[in-house]
Amino acid sequence: MSKETDSFREKLEIQYKFPALYNFKFIVPKESTDEVAKIFPKSEHKLKPSRNGKYVSVTIPVMTASSDQIIEAYEKANKIEGIIAL
Repeated sequence: MSKETDSFREKLEIQYKFPALYNFKFIVPKESTDEVAKIFPKSEHKLKPSRNGKYVSVTIPVMTASSDQIIEAYEKANKIEGIIAL
């Protein structure tokens, strides 16, 4: 694990008492919204297109069991080309 991952895990452990509702937020190219949906197939997706329509803001509230589950989802999301995790 990297130092950044360990630091993020520590922050999650301090801020959340698991299980906890966690809001994943991403900005993705419009054509990549389906790829994000595949990571969270059972969750509601709130989509907000950018002003020019090239990008979409995606918010996904997920009941998470642990900080590791959150980190694992971000690792999957980071494989999507052009994604920005917020």
